[in-house]
Amino acid sequence: MRVLVTDPADPAALERIRAAGHEVVERSGLQGAELARALDGFQALLVRGATKVTGEVLRGAPSLEVVVRAGTGLDNVDQAAARERGVAVYNTPAANSVSVAELTLGLIVAFERHVVPAAADLAGGRWEKTRFAGRELSGRRLGLVGFGRIGREVALRARAFEMEVVACDPVLQEWPRAFEWVRALPLDELLAASDILSLHLPLLPETRNRIGARELGLMRKDAVLVNAARGGIVDEDALLAALKEGRLRGAVLDVFAVEPPGQHPLLTLPNVLATPHLGASTAEAQRRAGDEAATILVEALAALTK
Repeated sequence: MRVLVTDPADPAALERIRAAGHEVVERSGLQGAELARALDGFQALLVRGATKVTGEVLRGAPSLEVVVRAGTGLDNVDQAAARERGVAVYNTPAANSVSVAELTLGLIVAFERHVVPAAADLAGGRWEKTRFAGRELSGRRLGLVGFGRIGREVALRARAFEMEVVACDPVLQEWPRAFEWVRALPLDELLAASDILSLHLPLLPETRNRIGARELGLMRKDAVLVNAARGGIVDEDALLAALKEGRLRGAVLDVFAVEPPGQHPLLTLPNVLATPHLGASTAEAQRRAGDEAATILVEALAALTK
């Protein structure tokens, strides 16, 4: 069968697909009608986050039967249109967990210890230790909104910093036994109780702008909001207002509602630390995502031939 790859993929993963007897074609930068035309005669599509698999694309690609997203989340795939067309959609939710969790803790430390501005000052020839006095994480309360794979990895690392961890996840039917030391709280209580609030939700219709003006108003003025999950979970206008008006001490952002964000006003604030969606940007995560995606794709295509 034929597999179209439209985002950068691990070469070893592509060789595994070829070794299973399938043709692999790499073409980057395709979107919309151009992507639909390119899919003519292809049974499978392998993407990461850049390619938008819209309803228009799915309806315009009658031979397509499988879409695999190498990474966490499926917000770049119109799943309703895929179900309507009978296209199977998969992702690799476990591949990025460690990388995102490590970045989350790294960004929190960088924010609380003023690592970025202090390094920039030193590079500019200044030595101002007292100006960059920071805060320890030990003894602070970390609130996690979403307690799936990534949230649990964050909790484990926060425990090593001797933080108290509380979490909220209404989707969980049973609290994981290995994490009985993490206290479950309703969302409003968690917002009010957290020194640092870290989001670990997928972007779905029900989670879009989940943290808005009301939720930000429940947080402590001295609290810090961290979003290394998905842009769109936080109402960015409400966050901007809270930060500018001193109703929130700071924000750490790896994701934005529109990416790249361009000249976003949040990027101009001194109490915002932002990075360009680096959560899964490690060699290890890319290898795991590629390997898992290749396994899923080969198995899905094998099932089609039975």
